[in-house]
Amino acid sequence: MALFEIISEEIKKAMLARDKVRLEALRGIKKELLEARTAKGATDELTDEAAVVILQKMVKQRKESAEIYAAQNRADLAQPEIEQMKVIQEYLPVQLSPGELESVIREIIGECGATSMKEMGKVMGIATKRLAGRAEGRAISEAVRQLLS
Repeated sequence: MALFEIISEEIKKAMLARDKVRLEALRGIKKELLEARTAKGATDELTDEAAVVILQKMVKQRKESAEIYAAQNRADLAQPEIEQMKVIQEYLPVQLSPGELESVIREIIGECGATSMKEMGKVMGIATKRLAGRAEGRAISEAVRQLLS
């Protein structure tokens, strides 16, 4: 079953359970997925890989919003963002631990034969494709930079 259909089913369950936070997060996911499917130039079918990219973006947005609210001493606004972020993360692939990420990047560096920071772009291109959905871009970049320097 595609991620879009799973989200639709989960919305029904959240409505029956009267779980407002979960329902709001799931409706947000469905809205973003629908917009991606109906965007100009898009096909009517949305792949799970594209959906994962959208979910990652949503998690990042919620995280940044929560940090801003927390910095402004607005815990009442930060908490719902954090709760929604947790719901969205349930539908993402399991994230790599820092150790796993480092070993995968070492393997990619070995395959490329990269030896200096000048070749970071080449390593990043391969790493972001291979690790899509399993690691944040910032974490990948930091690990590549650390291993090449």
